[in-house]
Formats: sequence, C-alpha cells, structure tokens
Amino acid sequence: MKKNVHGGDIYSHRNVTDYSANCNPFGVPEGVRKAICASAGAVSCYPDVHCTELRGKLAEELEVPGEKIFFGNGAAEVVFVIAQALRPKKAVIPAPSFAEYAQALETAGCEIHRFFTEEADGFRITEKINEMITDDMDMVFLCNPNNPTGTFLTEEELRVILDHARGKGVRVVLDECFMSFIDERKKYTWLAHLQDYPNVIVINAFTKLYAMAGVRLGYGITWDNEVIARLENFVQPWNVSVIAQNAGIAALDEKEYVRNSLAEIRKERAFFLSALKEEGLRVYDSEANYIFFRGEPELYDRLLEKGYLIRDCSNYPGLGKGYFRAAVRLHEDNVGFLKALKEVRGETWRRY
Repeated sequence: MKKNVHGGDIYSHRNVTDYSANCNPFGVPEGVRKAICASAGAVSCYPDVHCTELRGKLAEELEVPGEKIFFGNGAAEVVFVIAQALRPKKAVIPAPSFAEYAQALETAGCEIHRFFTEEADGFRITEKINEMITDDMDMVFLCNPNNPTGTFLTEEELRVILDHARGKGVRVVLDECFMSFIDERKKYTWLAHLQDYPNVIVINAFTKLYAMAGVRLGYGITWDNEVIARLENFVQPWNVSVIAQNAGIAALDEKEYVRNSLAEIRKERAFFLSALKEEGLRVYDSEANYIFFRGEPELYDRLLEKGYLIRDCSNYPGLGKGYFRAAVRLHEDNVGFLKALKEVRGETWRRY
C-alpha cells in the first residue's frame, strides 16, 4: 500500500538529527514518560471506550463541554473519520497543505478542488479562497498555522472565511495542530467561537506540543451534536489505547514544561529564521515551530550526507523542487545545522 511521504522518517535514515518532524525539541515531558511506563500494568485491560478521565481533563483545559470532544488515534485518524462519516461530495483544500486532507477525502470518493496559494503572497491562505467556497461545496479544510508554510490567519482574516462558509452552508475542518506554538494562542484559537459556528470542526493533537508523535492521540471538537454522534458511531471501539489516554492525562499537568519550552522555541525560532535569511536563502516568515524556505534542490541530499534530515516539500501540490521545511530545534542543534548548511552550499552555490 502506498503511503504519503512525511517527515520523521528516521527508520530509513538512521543516526540523523531530524529537522523534518515538527515536535517540541525538548522531548517528551518527564511526567508523560512516567505515565507511559506506569501504563504497562494496565494494557491487559481494554481502554476506557469513553476516554472518561481524559475527556474531563481536556474539557477543563480547553473550556469546552466534554461531550463536544471526539478522540482519535492521532489527528490523522480524526481527519479520516470525518471524511468517511460525513462523506462530502465536493471539498476545497488549500495547496500546499497537509497531505492527509486530500488522501482522506479521496478514500471517501470526494471531488477535490485545490486553492493554490501564491508565492507572491508568501503562500498565505487569503480570502480569495471564498471564491471557491460555493453553494455546491460540502466541506473545506483549513490549517492554521498552515503546514508546511507556517503562515497564520489572524482572527479577523479567519472570520471572513468562516462567515462566508457558514453563509453557504459549507462545513469547515479547522486544523489547529500547530496553534500551541503561536504567541497568545488562546486569543487566536477558534474554540471560543464554536458555539456560534456549528459548521466548524476544530482538530488538534497532543503530538506536537508534548512530543508524543509515537503515542497517537488527537481530537476534534464541534458544537454539532449530530456530527459528534456520527463520528463516534463510525470509528472502531477502543481506538484510543490505555497508554495514549494516560499519557494525555499526564501531559495536561505539564504546565511548566509548556511555558518554558514555548518561550525557548519562540526565541530560537527568531534566531533560526534570521540565520537562514542571512545565509541567502528565500525564507518565508513562519509563526509555527518550523521554517519554510527555498534553496538549491540539492540541499536535501547534501544535508543528509552531513547527518541532518530536512523535509523535502517537492511532493506538496503547488510546490516543486527546492522548497524545504526545517523544524526549530534546540540552539546547539541549530548552530550545528547552520554550520553544515554553510559547508554544503559553499560560495559558488546559486543564491535565492
């Protein structure tokens, strides 16, 4: 079976410093590690099919009713369940953006219409997308901040699109998996507005903020009770493991880890972004924990030879050779990365 190419393929590329996956560079919080280890004695039991404790704790953290939350085996499962349970016939997705939107919609037999963002706009999703959100559309996917570009829609910009979609009766799946890395994220998440936008499903995951990619824990939130029921009825039972539930419960207690790591990532993002610009690369301003840039097509292979794995974005619709994404890692890693970058580019390489 063909799989989409993603970042984080450390299984094909051993002993590399991974810049292709965008998880918190401080690693799994200690409390989460302990919770995972402590879960070993409970794996002989079926998981709580209702995720009762996790649901209650997440609802309190996000200030939403627990019954509005749908849990999945990572945000990717939530995307696929939405596509299969709601079966949209026609949908709009931005390009470039996360590959799983299109894959999930295709498995549901959906006709996909891509809104190609423009390099002249810094690959930002703009209100021009409203021209494609017409009465005959069933669904639109938005990623905020967008992956792989890191571009961000402000509350005002997003409202223009969501108001238009609501007026057209189009459901919106709003992916906020990287919202945690936005300054004043609680101000910009759409969770506080969902009661007035029952056509919107916000999805998120524990993956990025808590560096839990291998655990698989995501969720969707909507005020539409019928949609929640359809999602719950469609997904297989016990889709969230004992380990994932306990890890999620522990993660929500890691307040200090979140504060400290986000402060450092914010500082390191500014350093890394500035350094890449100084190197002469075409860098697009990112609000997330990764940097999107354009350089020589050979950069991927040359950096891999130096032990650094970046994300080659040439397989994203709307992009081509020479577009890359690199995660913001710890300062020591980033200094080493920049040194390797200078070495592989050399003085004779073409500048962008």
